[in-house]
Amino acid sequence: MTLRPKLLLPSSTAEDFPDPALALDNPNGLLAVGGELTPAWLLGAYQKGIFPWFQEEEPILWWCPDPRAILLPGEFHISRSLRKTLRRGHFSVTVDACFDQVIGNCAAIRPAAETWLTPRMIDAYRELHRLGHAHSVEAWYDGELSGGVYGVVIGRMFFGESMFSSRTDASKIALLKLVTLARETGMDVIDCQIPSRHLSSLGSRLVPRREFLKLLDTAVDRGPVATDWYRPHQAAELLLKF
Repeated sequence: MTLRPKLLLPSSTAEDFPDPALALDNPNGLLAVGGELTPAWLLGAYQKGIFPWFQEEEPILWWCPDPRAILLPGEFHISRSLRKTLRRGHFSVTVDACFDQVIGNCAAIRPAAETWLTPRMIDAYRELHRLGHAHSVEAWYDGELSGGVYGVVIGRMFFGESMFSSRTDASKIALLKLVTLARETGMDVIDCQIPSRHLSSLGSRLVPRREFLKLLDTAVDRGPVATDWYRPHQAAELLLKF
């Protein structure tokens, strides 16, 4: 059965999202059009494995692609060059130190006509951060913000949204810190959403939508992780974790 994208009316709520499991013959994953970017809508979407992705001139588009790119914390790959970068000792890492700057930099590195990080998207995720649902990981080169990643946490899953890098390996180091946190706290999966060569080189894999939804159900059912998100340290220390 082919599931056509559902039009979400002004009277709709996040409960009206279609079930992604029914979209068996819809590999691109467009499930719904419309709705809002409020915390209730966003959290309702993520709990079903759905995320927003659209450009400024478009209505809000909601997706659950097949296959799905994921990164299991135990499968992160540290290349020789990344190890050398870490050992030089210039990088330090933090969590939630400057969420607004991270998402702003993620938007700034892309042409305005091509980015999905529109002003209303940025505002929506900044609100999620203020409510404690969205988090950022930062990589600093000699005290200068040089890379980062941000996303949403529900249960034992981190839904990665975007990353940026202004220095070689900076975004990789931020992701390595995220992976280390995931391993330490029992987080099951880092959702990478859309495959890329960059993420594949770091250990991400593709799984069928049906398998992803099973992983999601387990991660949500296991409840939240308990972690000290804010502890900063030198990035070289991360090598001791692998």
